[in-house]
Amino acid sequence: MTISEKFINPLPFKIMKMNQRTLWMIISILTVLFLGIFSYLTVATEAENPLLSLEMASSSIFEKPSPGNWIKENQILVYKDRVVILVPNAIVSAYMNTNSMDPSIDSTANGIEIVPQSPEDIHVGDIIAYAPSTSDETLIVHRVIAVGVDDKGWYCITKGDNAAQADGKVRWEMIKYVTVAIVY
Repeated sequence: MTISEKFINPLPFKIMKMNQRTLWMIISILTVLFLGIFSYLTVATEAENPLLSLEMASSSIFEKPSPGNWIKENQILVYKDRVVILVPNAIVSAYMNTNSMDPSIDSTANGIEIVPQSPEDIHVGDIIAYAPSTSDETLIVHRVIAVGVDDKGWYCITKGDNAAQADGKVRWEMIKYVTVAIVY
């Protein structure tokens, strides 16, 4: 056995006999694949232009909770000149330009909302409209990110899709509507 054969196949037994050129080609291909995967997963040092952020990774790798299936397929009727969505007691809502729910909801979107009947109707992923206080008529429209029960009863925690922080606990009595459709 020559020195080059020892370098190419350092194992005490021969798995397969291949020439030096084939082995270097395989090593080169594996190196390129490894570097490509590594560079894809590495976050760039420049904060202005990251190759990959945790938010980008989570949005492409992990499933995020979606709103409940409020409108069934048989409730959507499509005609040549119109679309009819059969939702009892629905209202149409307009949105302010707060950017808190971008890109899901913006001021140019219209929402179809209904009044939920019980806390069991509200699920993680749903978009709700709630009044932050009894004296304020302004409604906040954010996504439910958690549901729980504490010593005061049922609550959910909401957060705007584009907001940095969650809103805190929203009690059942504060919820006015749940969004069942968004029309762009």
